[in-house]
Amino acid sequence: MAVMNVNPTRMELTNLKRKLTTARRGHKLLKDKRDELMRRFLDLVRENKALRRQVEEGINNANQHMAVARSVMSDSALDVALMLPTQSMTLEIEEKNVMSVMLPIFDTKFKTADNNDIFSYGFAFTSSDLDFAVSSLSDIMPLMIRLAEIEKSCQLMSAEIEKTRRRVNALEHVMIPRYEETIKYITMKLDENERSSTTRLMKVKSMMLEEARQKAIQHDLEVAAH
Repeated sequence: MAVMNVNPTRMELTNLKRKLTTARRGHKLLKDKRDELMRRFLDLVRENKALRRQVEEGINNANQHMAVARSVMSDSALDVALMLPTQSMTLEIEEKNVMSVMLPIFDTKFKTADNNDIFSYGFAFTSSDLDFAVSSLSDIMPLMIRLAEIEKSCQLMSAEIEKTRRRVNALEHVMIPRYEETIKYITMKLDENERSSTTRLMKVKSMMLEEARQKAIQHDLEVAAH
């Protein structure tokens, strides 16, 4: 791991240690976020799988009944029966914040509360299979809305998981090791400088002591000469 291009000073060492502490704390928080996002994502995936199976079964059932209705009713009669629906549905979209991911919330509202309003025709001249087809589609509509909500949530959550994973890896394999190596380098440099300074001081002290000894000897010789 390459050492950062910084001056090997005590101030820089203090700054790097503070950054390393922040990076480690951020790494832990991001890992916790990634793990929680993954747990919720897997819950959504399981719900998505179950809902998709229900929706596909409901659509298949509705198609079967519609095929039988088409076989016993003329196209014009079928068109007239479905021409003027009495029920309508509106979709309201809101958002909720889940681990900094804005997930959609789909809320459906029907024009009327009467369940029989899904049938826009009289029962006298239509096939019962048409009733079953319309009823099946009406029953799976909330499931389809919920399925769309979950699939969009899964898409957004997977993107956030990938982004968080990249940040965790960058901190774990790049930034933190680089800080550690740089701190180690600066510490060694400072220790080396301190040892050099100590050696120089000891050498200067030794030279001063030798100079003082020489002066003392010179002084003693001068006194003896007088």
